[in-house]
Amino acid sequence: MSGGGCPASHEAGYGVTVGVTVALTWGRGSGDVRAMNDDAAATEFSRLVTAVLRRFFAQNGCAELAVAEAAAVSGRLWALVRERGLPRALREGECGVSGGMSEEVCAPLVARVLAGANDDLLAKTVTQLVKTCFYPEFTVCRDSFREVAKDGSCKRQELARVRQRVSGTHCVDCPHWVALTPAGHGELLQREWRSEPGILEDNCGVFLPEDFRELRRWLHARARA
Repeated sequence: MSGGGCPASHEAGYGVTVGVTVALTWGRGSGDVRAMNDDAAATEFSRLVTAVLRRFFAQNGCAELAVAEAAAVSGRLWALVRERGLPRALREGECGVSGGMSEEVCAPLVARVLAGANDDLLAKTVTQLVKTCFYPEFTVCRDSFREVAKDGSCKRQELARVRQRVSGTHCVDCPHWVALTPAGHGELLQREWRSEPGILEDNCGVFLPEDFRELRRWLHARARA
């Protein structure tokens, strides 16, 4: 895409502009991300990743991952972040391009974080978290969360499928995690809901997990540190 700036957000009615730099303070005592030294950043990253890991195990009917095990996983993931760096922060007015990660690139990173652990659910979680950390920034949602198949179904709004996603209905790199407030994001999903009535209200923490938003926003700010 060329020319002067990004297209208007699909969600202009919510009073947000996708791609703006959000406030850099949020969360429980996370402070200003830009001012954190490496030790403080490692501690906060571990807290955020541990919350996502333990919630994801619980929503899949498993015992919550032990805090010590979750901390070890987050520590190895943080080591990768320190080694590789986060994706380049977009400049003001830059749209970016949605990207991905090949299996050849992703699998060795996941293996390093797993460190020999033989747990299918943990492997699934870590794969998604690696992508969360290393997918490039972009500012216009792919709209996968509301795509409808020929049979009228919307896979991203089926509870059984979404339980298997750390980021719920939305992609791990969806710009809405950063650009929208929790209330605005909830209104958007409610407006675009295609699945059975009542499922969203009863399982909001699965479809729109706020611990994942906190992690995604922290990474967005850390890339600008």
